[in-house]
Amino acid sequence: MTANSAHCELCAGDGGEILHRTDKYRVVLVDDARYPGFCRVIWQEHVKEMTDLPVADREVFMHAVWQVESTLRSVMQPEKINLACFGNMTPHLHWHVIPRYLDDVHFPNPVWGNVKQAESEAALAARHALLPALRVALSHP
Repeated sequence: MTANSAHCELCAGDGGEILHRTDKYRVVLVDDARYPGFCRVIWQEHVKEMTDLPVADREVFMHAVWQVESTLRSVMQPEKINLACFGNMTPHLHWHVIPRYLDDVHFPNPVWGNVKQAESEAALAARHALLPALRVALSHP
């Protein structure tokens, strides 16, 4: 463990429910009641920026992000997928892969923005019901 990773929450913990893990990255399901299917693709080693990775590893990492996006589209049937890689609060390479719907509470804002509309309990229940299929599909992306 390096000095930079000593206090990193993604080095210390999984970052969510692990659905798939390789020696390079892991795919986790985020526990977010408003956004069932919200996943993260997390680089296993403590690395801060994409350009800190060798080109071959960047390709492996981005291929995993695209695979998760494709699987989310297939299983969850969202209106849109949001991809985000910030790392401002947690400077450890990870991508957020978030299924979005016209009726989600933040749409069209980012999920970290202001709530724009009331939550649809029925729509959320239907999306939560898809999670077992998503877990299976992402266990072998």
